Amino acid sequence: MNLVVFDIGGTSVKYGRYQDSAIDKKGSFPTPKTWEEMKENLHRVFTELSDADTKGVAISSPGAVDTEEGVIKGFGAIPYIHNFKIIDELEAMFGLPVTIENDANCAGLAESQFGIGKDSKKSIYFILGTGIGGAVCLDGKLYKGSSLYGGEFGFMIIKDGITLSNLASPVAVAKKYAKEHGLTDFTGKDLFDLADAGNSDAKAALSEMYDVIAIGIFNCLVSINPDLVGIGGGISAREDLVPELDKRIKALIEITNARELDYQLKVCQFRNDANLFGAVSNFLNTK
Repeated sequence: MNLVVFDIGGTSVKYGRYQDSAIDKKGSFPTPKTWEEMKENLHRVFTELSDADTKGVAISSPGAVDTEEGVIKGFGAIPYIHNFKIIDELEAMFGLPVTIENDANCAGLAESQFGIGKDSKKSIYFILGTGIGGAVCLDGKLYKGSSLYGGEFGFMIIKDGITLSNLASPVAVAKKYAKEHGLTDFTGKDLFDLADAGNSDAKAALSEMYDVIAIGIFNCLVSINPDLVGIGGGISAREDLVPELDKRIKALIEITNARELDYQLKVCQFRNDANLFGAVSNFLNTK
């Protein structure tokens, strides 16, 4: 058995073939401007990767995915994928079963079933990037809540009506820094590079970012009480990330006298392939 797998993102669509517990034949194409172009590209890749043993198509996508209705609700970076029976349309095109799940949920599923959370009973995942996504996994299964907002940690209000995503995603912090310092074409990587080179303003901006992320994680520790917190996204490649966050979380635990909290803070095992593996996991769980 094999599956054709897609990870739909705001700038590119990654793909591959899942077979024998691995993903091969990986590639990508720029995210199309229209739904018709998207379908053409998806069908082209499907034709290239599928064979007689292909049992379905597994997709990771941004948005609030209502799996019962087969609809991606809300709105986002790819407006044309929302609010219609997208699964029905894709199943008609491919002639095979199709599953779709939110990208952060896919990352959480990948870790809870194949990665750092496979031995965890209750794990949560923070995915740090353009925004801050998240996932809650209970006994290896996603908890999405009654309105599909389970794990949407980025919506957490931190102060003055501002969300965790807008205060502490690496992209948001870099944009704020660039505006304050009159910089253009400035990215999160540029901010980290400046800090690593010893720039005091950049170091202060990152320290504040870590402070806010730690508050978000602490809030989840005392509300969900997981035994594991996984950190994913491009920033997770930094060796100083977990120590910086953990010391801040422990300080919050001391301030609140919540010393009974017992948790592990780990970097996610899967990097660029997390959403692909999570999409596979979602397919195997539901089909």
